[in-house]
Amino acid sequence: MPATLNASKTRTALRTSARISLEMLLVVVIIAVALWILGQMWSVIWPLVIALLLTTLTWPVTRFLRRHGWHPTLAASVVTVLFLLVAAGTVVLIAVPVASQSGELATGVGNGIKQLRDWAAGPPLNIGDEQVSKALDTAAARIQSSVGSIVTATLTGVGTVVNGLVTTVLALFLMFFFLKDGPRFLPWLTRQLPGRLATDVPALASHSWDTLGSFVRSQAFVGLLDAVFIGLGLWIVGVPLVLPLAVLTFVSAFIPIIGALFAGFVAVLIALVSNGLTDALIVLAIIVAVQQLEGNVFQPMVQSRGLGLHAGVILLAVTLGGSLAGIVGSLLAVPVAALIAVFWNYLHEQLSDPSREPGPGEPAPGKPEPDKPKPGATVLAKKAAEET
Repeated sequence: MPATLNASKTRTALRTSARISLEMLLVVVIIAVALWILGQMWSVIWPLVIALLLTTLTWPVTRFLRRHGWHPTLAASVVTVLFLLVAAGTVVLIAVPVASQSGELATGVGNGIKQLRDWAAGPPLNIGDEQVSKALDTAAARIQSSVGSIVTATLTGVGTVVNGLVTTVLALFLMFFFLKDGPRFLPWLTRQLPGRLATDVPALASHSWDTLGSFVRSQAFVGLLDAVFIGLGLWIVGVPLVLPLAVLTFVSAFIPIIGALFAGFVAVLIALVSNGLTDALIVLAIIVAVQQLEGNVFQPMVQSRGLGLHAGVILLAVTLGGSLAGIVGSLLAVPVAALIAVFWNYLHEQLSDPSREPGPGEPAPGKPEPDKPKPGATVLAKKAAEET
């Protein structure tokens, strides 16, 4: 009899384990299918994501204008034009000083190459002019033999640039429409959804919007810290073009990994050709130190406070996103993790056990507070007030 009972319990446990495994496998398949669909629609989703991030950055100004009596279309148009002017001004702030000192930089690059060649000609390398010429001839022959590959790569690069321009233009138009009609979205969505969804979905959308805003603001703050500390270090060392390099550092902070590498490479190169190898090594040490502080201290701390995520979760999310989708994955890893946390917290709150004992001042289970608004009602009221 005990043996039969144990066998029955074992079969029940195995059936339960099999059912749970099958359900988990089904969830994995659904996630894989969803990711595949997103990949097929990426040409539309990517401009949408960029537009949402830009809208979170420019919405406070638009909201201020609308609250002071500006028409939504006029406010959105003015903010969009101001954003374009700021972006163009940033490019000019970087390009004009570089162009004005291009002659000095070209001379410095030539002197740097000459010093490198003289150093290579001496011990321990002892590379003579004949060896350099032979290496150049070999490189030229390889380039000629791979002309087809170079043309293909060039055409691919041109196509990538064109796609980037199309994405940028589409994202700007979407940003304008989001700024103009954004507050109407939640009331419209409420009218389209039935029952409980009419309150839950708008509430989730509002929380997700606040989370995206926190991400963009925290990223801008971290970029500002990078620009200030690196710019201060360049100024102390005496590197030219401090202001353009600081602006470039701030802008590139919004592009994970590659942005920091590019800005650091430009700063070290300018220090090398203008101040010499010693100052270039000092600048490299400053940039590495600031980037380590930014990546391991500033960014996790600021984003963990603004997004409600632990610093370790942010580091893991960036690592996982980068390994799965490269630069784009690193850029979207933190906001995606924050949105998942928003959905989970809201779901946990709505599905919490109603049978627990009420605390002091809380209503009895099953009897909602008479004056407490329904979930999402406050959100809708706030959005309606912003629209008017």
